Amino acid sequence: QAQLAESGGGLVQAGGSLSLSCAASGTFTFSTYAMAWFRQAPGKEREFVARIGYSVAAIYGDSVNGRFTISRDNAKNMVYLQMNSLKPEDTAVYYCARSGSGSYYYDADNYNCWGQGTQDIVSS
Repeated sequence: QAQLAESGGGLVQAGGSLSLSCAASGTFTFSTYAMAWFRQAPGKEREFVARIGYSVAAIYGDSVNGRFTISRDNAKNMVYLQMNSLKPEDTAVYYCARSGSGSYYYDADNYNCWGQGTQDIVSS
């Protein structure tokens, strides 16, 4: 069974940076799965942030493209999200997710394992 655990959330001022980490564990071959970050703000639906394939090709949501960077370390079973130039609208709970079947990388239903999330707050 797979488990994901996020860390690194916190409070930062607008324009600042945060770095999130996701540790994967359990009986699956981490390097063969695409991994992603989603976020959910209060009262809003879960939103796609970024995805990194097993070949390290990355895709970003429009709202974070150019400011966020996703990366992975297959030797450590880790996924990272570097967030720069943060805005108050980036405030959300950030979730790490493992890809399942399905073609739509931006659809949360296509991910079959989730972490518990880490809260990020960006003050204006």
